Amino acid sequence: MDPNSADTLHDFPPFFRVHKNGKIERYLETDFVPPSHDPTTDVQSKDVVISPENAVSARLFLPKSTIPNQKLPLLIYVHGGAFSIESAFSSLYHNYLNTLVAEAKVIAVSIEYRLAPEYAVPACYDDCWEVIKWVELHAGGQGPDPWLNEFADFDRVFLAGDSAGANIAHNMAIRFNLDEFGSGIKIVGIILVHPFFGNGKTDNLWLFICPETSGSNDPRLNPAADLDLLSKLGCNRVLVCTAGKDRLKERGLIYYDAVKNSNWKGEIEIFDIEGEDHVFHLFKSTCENAVLLLKKIVGFMNQNLLPSVL
Repeated sequence: MDPNSADTLHDFPPFFRVHKNGKIERYLETDFVPPSHDPTTDVQSKDVVISPENAVSARLFLPKSTIPNQKLPLLIYVHGGAFSIESAFSSLYHNYLNTLVAEAKVIAVSIEYRLAPEYAVPACYDDCWEVIKWVELHAGGQGPDPWLNEFADFDRVFLAGDSAGANIAHNMAIRFNLDEFGSGIKIVGIILVHPFFGNGKTDNLWLFICPETSGSNDPRLNPAADLDLLSKLGCNRVLVCTAGKDRLKERGLIYYDAVKNSNWKGEIEIFDIEGEDHVFHLFKSTCENAVLLLKKIVGFMNQNLLPSVL
């Protein structure tokens, strides 16, 4: 028996537990790696602080451009981790973004948002939205970050994420269409890898980290519950990626069907890899199926895109 079990008030393995004294203990520690020049991919990275008061920041990734004066598609990436673990600054996501940026030849903004349960949902949504608005400041070439001013093509913006990060990316695409927002950027598509959209039943973790929720049919958790809202996706294309052994696969399929049956006028496709589990590509990044998934995502971002020059 766990010696700490008698002291545990709430327990959500493998993510975290809350002790009776209020202490929050995560089951796994997240490592942090500094930004750098990656010699393997030749990708540079740096960190930027976007909202000091809310501790919102991001890691920017810039590939070695093979074409002088070429503007690059912009990827805004949201890490996964059940809204409660992981980081844009962990080795897991740092290494993945290095590889993705190098292969796709995109500039990327990987968002570091506040985690639950210390910060209840919707803090993660609000933080990511703040980063998107910060990105938009650069559309005229006069924003606070020189990389975005010089290299980003704001007519070719993609939102992407895995697991809970995919959930957030979807919700940002909805918010992009609903909120009053400048027209400085265009979201071409969203990439949802093994998205977390609940399981169709009462989700105790979601209920705990989002006290204001309406329950399992909250459209933030289960977008298929509101086809009218789903039809307001603020992008032209959607890629949903699923894995055969992932317990969340069915929810990805339900999302795909719901989008198809809504009044949204864009194009959606699904890409399934059999025999693999949830976010396998992060932990087995060099396996054949991870390479296959990477190529699909890269192809989605580069599809029918002509070079844009300065």
